[in-house]
Amino acid sequence: MRIRLRRLAVAAVALLTATAALPAAAADRPDRGARPSHAGLSAVIRYTEYGIPHIVAKDYANLGFGTGWAQAADQVCTLADGFVTVRGERSRFFGPDAATDFSLSLAGHNLSSDLYFRGVREAGTVEKLLAEPAPRGPSRQVKELMRGFAAGYNAWLAQNRITDPACKGAAWVRPVTTLDVAARGFALAVLGGQGRAVDGITAAQPPTTATTAQAPDARDTARAARELLASDGTMGSNAVAFSGTTTANGRGLLLGNPHYPWQGGRRFWQSQQTIPGKLNVAGGSLLGSATVSIGHNAHVAWSHTVATGVPLNLHQLTLDPANPTVYLVDGKPERMTKRTVTVAVKDGEPVSRTQWWTRYGPVVTSLGASLPLPWTSTTAYAVNDPNALNLRASDTALGFSKARGTRDVLDSLKRTQGLPWVNTVAADSTGHTLFTQSQVLPRITDELARSCSTPLGQVTYPSAGLAILDGSRGACALGADPDAVQPGIFGPAKLPTLKDAPYAENSNDSAWLANADRPLTGYERVFGTIGTQRSMRTRGAIEDVAGMARRGRLTVRDLQAQQFANRAPAGDLAAADAAKACAALPGGTATGSDGEAVDVTEACAVIAAWDRTTDTGSRGALLFDRFWRKLTAAVPAAQLWKVPFSAADPVRTPNTLNTDAPGFATALADAVAELRAAGIALDSRLGQHQFVVRKGQRIPVPGGTESLGVWNKVEPVWDPANGGYTEVTTGSSYLQAVGWDGSRCPVARTLLSYSQSSNPNSSHYSDQTRLFSGERWVTSRFCEKDILRSPALRVVLVRERR
Repeated sequence: MRIRLRRLAVAAVALLTATAALPAAAADRPDRGARPSHAGLSAVIRYTEYGIPHIVAKDYANLGFGTGWAQAADQVCTLADGFVTVRGERSRFFGPDAATDFSLSLAGHNLSSDLYFRGVREAGTVEKLLAEPAPRGPSRQVKELMRGFAAGYNAWLAQNRITDPACKGAAWVRPVTTLDVAARGFALAVLGGQGRAVDGITAAQPPTTATTAQAPDARDTARAARELLASDGTMGSNAVAFSGTTTANGRGLLLGNPHYPWQGGRRFWQSQQTIPGKLNVAGGSLLGSATVSIGHNAHVAWSHTVATGVPLNLHQLTLDPANPTVYLVDGKPERMTKRTVTVAVKDGEPVSRTQWWTRYGPVVTSLGASLPLPWTSTTAYAVNDPNALNLRASDTALGFSKARGTRDVLDSLKRTQGLPWVNTVAADSTGHTLFTQSQVLPRITDELARSCSTPLGQVTYPSAGLAILDGSRGACALGADPDAVQPGIFGPAKLPTLKDAPYAENSNDSAWLANADRPLTGYERVFGTIGTQRSMRTRGAIEDVAGMARRGRLTVRDLQAQQFANRAPAGDLAAADAAKACAALPGGTATGSDGEAVDVTEACAVIAAWDRTTDTGSRGALLFDRFWRKLTAAVPAAQLWKVPFSAADPVRTPNTLNTDAPGFATALADAVAELRAAGIALDSRLGQHQFVVRKGQRIPVPGGTESLGVWNKVEPVWDPANGGYTEVTTGSSYLQAVGWDGSRCPVARTLLSYSQSSNPNSSHYSDQTRLFSGERWVTSRFCEKDILRSPALRVVLVRERR
């Protein structure tokens, strides 16, 4: 049977290779409308261990077909839910008041989400972007991939029964179109801009009476902007590339550790995509994407980290006192454009709302609940999001997939300029490295901000990177760089880039310390800060990777060890001082926030003995975690350390825990009382109380929270009534450790922490999650000989039925 499967796999690939030279069939014509395709597309899928598909097709449309089919097989419910979102139909199927899962926007409830996405659909926004010629719009190959993806998804629906209880028998699981696939890509592109402002866009209505509401407080607005733009709480990442000067064989190494949601529409899904003679790439794709988002081929590997660049800006409008829907530019009135959108509602009458648009973008009345932007008789705010004109990310990814080195990766970024909110870190087989913040950002220069910021913007821009420009002056337009693919964004020459450093690393801080010995400077504030305090995770990461680079002789095994070292830098900095101060408390007691005295004697010894890691077997990690969260929440950052931050020593400062801070003893008492009230031993192993439940079984989860600085970041939910930290919301996701040994096959180890399928009835629902728990990896089967040797090999020919 094994020999027969191998022969079938070889024969299928040979057939596809031969047919690749045939004239294009009617199926390969560009999509001519919003109808599902019935063009007879097909692909061969070879499944290996852990349900990883290796998709082979003769061209891009057929490759998209195989990808759409295989994604639907694993993630049909999650995909279908996302398609409901971008069609603006959540209220119709799930009710208007239900919360979204924030996968494709930060809309707080379904009605707000629908009003925005129906507005996008009715304005023809995505169709216009699809019609743009490349490179400003998507290439023919990418449009073919999207068309094929829709057809593959539809074919899977037509030929299979859904067993996932999340959508079995649901009316909202329906065939999709190329437009739906493209709209999902659009939603991801604007996630950091209009997607962040959906509630404020859809709620914005002109005042009905004369109002002169007090302007937003500048300090409060700046603080809210810093918190809002630092992260939406669900995404981060680490990545490091090592050059040939640090490795055992002179070739590059790449470790990618993206931190993405474990549930919902921003999950990764793993595959290999092959068009014989044209394309051969493996990696993780964001669900609904027809290209590989993070991955490797035979020559180069890359990963992404969420960048600090601010992908939106505001324009403060001066309104006509007689009409709040008219604004002035250089003294001349311009009327806002009305978009009235109607949304179907479950068990209710349709809801219609009007959105208001300007030359700068939509009027917005908030960027989240903590950042109000009131629309008064004299003032309104419009949000500019350059990624609302960007449907190029798939072309960027396709360029990476074909790259033969880091130079080609950078060339793809320069040519397509498609990445909306991430940095890129890459290494190649000849020993080169790359870090670049090649991100689509509004062209806010520091000089423009100085000359055009409103009083509010004069505070928010230097503090948070959020520019608020005077919309009444035409001279305050964003302008255009000659090398930019679209007006109003920075061209490639202005983007922070580091080539061929011994190591290039990012952990979601700015580009400044991608390599601590070769700091990047000279970029505009909108990209991020220079010379400011780094996060605990960045500090720990630089210590680790700089030490690795100094040791040299690195291999893929060293990357694997770094991923699961689970070192807690906050513990290294603070645990000894905390234990010492704890032991010095009079009578071994501390007073909790409720005024009760708590015996902390045992806690002192547990913290002192803790190994400073967040391995599942670590004793004391849980206690220190709970204490540290409470301490950092209660004590201002400026009072937490005795030695303050110094830009001259940014990795080692600040340091020396200030145990005299008023909140220290309280945080310790509260942590001890909390664990005892939950029946959790202070010295219990972390894995006993940090876990996920799959099919009724607990699976211990290694790693730690952001404030501890752990490379292997996980953010679980604290639920002491059910055992401690239960479900993980976000954290380490598609992991890859990649190098080369001079053969045609890369040396790659991968791991998808939450597994391929979200269907509890799938055999690949938690298999890789158990590997993650045990800190074990999957050996990549990239070359044909390795695919054919898989003991789990399963070959499937998938095709449309006419």
